[in-house]
Amino acid sequence: MKTALMVAEKPSLAASLANILSNGRCSSRKGMNGSCSVHEWVGQFMSESVNFKMTSVCGHVMSLDFIGKYNNWDKVDPVELFSCPTEKKEAVPKLKMPAFLAKEGSYCDYLILWLDCDKEGENICFEVIQAVQTGMSRPLNPNNIWRAHFSAITERDIKAALNNLGRPNENEAKSVDARQELDLRIGCAFTRFQTRFFQGKYGDLDASLISYGPCQTPTLGFCVQRHDEIQTFKPDPYWVLQVTIKTTEGQEMLLSWSRHRSFDKEIANIFLSIVKEHAQATVMDIQSTEKYKSRPIALNTVELMRVSSSGLGMGPHHAMQIAERLYIQGYISYPRTETTSYPENFDLLSTLRQQQNSSDWGDEVKKILANGINRPKKGHDAGDHPPITPMKPASRNDLDNDSWRVYDYITRHFIATLAKDCKYLSTTIKFSIGIETFTITTQSLIDPGYTNLLTWQSISGNDCIPRFNPGDKVNIHEAKLQECFTQPPDYLTESELITLMEKHGIGTDASIPVHINNICIRNYVTVASGRKLVPTSLGIVLVHGYQKIDPELVLPTMRSAVEEQLNLIALGQADFHAVLQHTVEIFKQKFNYYVQSIDGMDQLFEVSFSPLSASGKALSRCGKCRRYMKYIQAKPPRLHCSHCNETYNLPQNGNIRIYKELKCPLDDFELLSWTMGSQGKSFTFCPYCFNNRPFRDMKKGAGCNSCSHPTCPHGLNSNGLSSCPECGNGILVLDSSAAPKWKLGCNRCDVIIHFFENAHKVSVETEICDCGAQLISVEYKQDKSKLPNEQTEMTGCIFCTKAFSRLVKKHRAVASKPVMTRGRGQAKGRSRGKPRPPKGKMEQLAAYFL
Repeated sequence: MKTALMVAEKPSLAASLANILSNGRCSSRKGMNGSCSVHEWVGQFMSESVNFKMTSVCGHVMSLDFIGKYNNWDKVDPVELFSCPTEKKEAVPKLKMPAFLAKEGSYCDYLILWLDCDKEGENICFEVIQAVQTGMSRPLNPNNIWRAHFSAITERDIKAALNNLGRPNENEAKSVDARQELDLRIGCAFTRFQTRFFQGKYGDLDASLISYGPCQTPTLGFCVQRHDEIQTFKPDPYWVLQVTIKTTEGQEMLLSWSRHRSFDKEIANIFLSIVKEHAQATVMDIQSTEKYKSRPIALNTVELMRVSSSGLGMGPHHAMQIAERLYIQGYISYPRTETTSYPENFDLLSTLRQQQNSSDWGDEVKKILANGINRPKKGHDAGDHPPITPMKPASRNDLDNDSWRVYDYITRHFIATLAKDCKYLSTTIKFSIGIETFTITTQSLIDPGYTNLLTWQSISGNDCIPRFNPGDKVNIHEAKLQECFTQPPDYLTESELITLMEKHGIGTDASIPVHINNICIRNYVTVASGRKLVPTSLGIVLVHGYQKIDPELVLPTMRSAVEEQLNLIALGQADFHAVLQHTVEIFKQKFNYYVQSIDGMDQLFEVSFSPLSASGKALSRCGKCRRYMKYIQAKPPRLHCSHCNETYNLPQNGNIRIYKELKCPLDDFELLSWTMGSQGKSFTFCPYCFNNRPFRDMKKGAGCNSCSHPTCPHGLNSNGLSSCPECGNGILVLDSSAAPKWKLGCNRCDVIIHFFENAHKVSVETEICDCGAQLISVEYKQDKSKLPNEQTEMTGCIFCTKAFSRLVKKHRAVASKPVMTRGRGQAKGRSRGKPRPPKGKMEQLAAYFL
């Protein structure tokens, strides 16, 4: 029997597809990588019985990167990144996805690709094809490679997709390859250069990475442009003539001046004096008009993101994550679409009927079904996917809070597109006072139509206005001038930013939320109340600097032009290599000019940020000049010696403190301690060794727990206990800086062992236990001892000595199978050895960690 391998984009999607296609009769097993399951069943394909195997990837199988040596920031000139070789690497190495696909597809006869139906999905198709073919002894016939096109996870859509298979689109895949390479080369070159240039100069520059992105930077540019408009805005005074009338019933009403406002106070006073000559206003005309508020067009991705931000208070990135989850669960159709027009063959009636039993909108659905659905408004057909619609009913109890709110909006929007327009009566009453004209407008609701569903768009009627007739006289209660001032624009909301990005072609419906999220997490903007985006000092300075050097680096025109070329590649109308070469060359020239002109941006940084010499607080002594160095906490944390003009990077994401004023025997720098939280990892380190590794077997950025100095009392050889049972490569090292909350920590992974709390002294002995671990000596003060028989001192193995077992607590779950340990001396470059554990002791050591 032949085998057909099917591959979806996510494990949860693969499970849903397999359940539908097998009619719930598939068997499942875990794949070799442990992350993706394989679902199997027998069915019909190409008029014969085949063994179906459905599995998945976890997004992209491969990612683009520079070859190894070009990833060294210190040794590579960023300009080389525009021409250096690149290579495809495993996107998530620990998943071993290429090997998994090669194994599962090694004997398949058909390959059916169920990746998301967009350009990224097409790109992943070819990554899967490449991985599967590497495991085959014979090449897979291209005619046996199929592509499923679907827009919803429903039985009807999925089975229809299997019966109408197409081919993967290589042109669309190439357009994604081109975008990946351009973003990699351009983004990395600019980011590396400006990060290295600015990070070492300013102490309050709070950013670990000063990134540039061809889409990210124009996105930031929109936010800063609005900020600049606010800052440069000068309010102008104007005057409004306000007249209040009083009816015979005693009701007061404010009239609207037909001239609206006057920017000349003297002229406004003339009009006021004219009005004050009269005691009454005369009704000139009454006009009543039936008006309609049009129901919405079908929902696409951009509109969903806009409403999620402005109406639901959700960031677009979070909203799209929820929408994707709803899609995989089968509640909605594919949420990434530019189309706002339902296809001619779209079964609107069946989709609507599914919602008629809802307690939230079921009554409205039944009314529409009874009266007949209204033909949806014609929108834009982008030729990609149908608009976003609900695919099966759900209740509040079926979904979490945020998921329900997104589903609720999508469903209400869909029903509203089939409902009637909102109908209301607009009445305008025109009054005359001398030569001046005033009006008052009222609205009276006739038929709420779709606003019964989208209630926030409803029209509030005003039926309390008394009836007037032409010629009626009404007393003037008050006439006065109101001084006002023109107001600056407000900061951009996420919703407004999305509109601007769509208008200027910055990003795609899939990447727009990612770019907005990036400028937030990189400290370029902050999200204020109302989802408003307020630029930070760093964001403002960066944009102003680009504008000063080369405005095209931040204007949307460059990226929109590139997007047009990428779309031509997708359509097969432009050559992949020609577009890539031409665009890379343009940005390379811009990069060279930017490097030559960087002083222009640096001048702006000098105004906004403080130099290192004026930042930070004294912490520890420099080993060269013995003067105090300043600790600068802004990202990335650093130590700066103003006398030597040297800066030393420090470990990130933790607390730094001086460690007992002890010194490193190699360079005389005072030791520091780094701690991540009260229960997290910690280690001591020398700031000079941390930046300049003293031994070849040490990595740059390592602490004393990895230092192989043969005699240093703070190093690995004095404090190492045993190999780590979790990773097998690291060493469990005593962290004396944590006293009196003593602990061991692996110098490679996150394993932490807390022990002997409140002990007076803990040290690692030279003797070795049968299990291969170094013995530990512990000493308590007389009144605090937790040792048996009130002993104050004891030496033993923390894994084997029973008296120690209740005083030792592991902090992190580790391997559930025995892991062969080795002594430090058996690792390369170590000075002391440990015997191999005897039979039975290894199981005892592993069992301790279970």
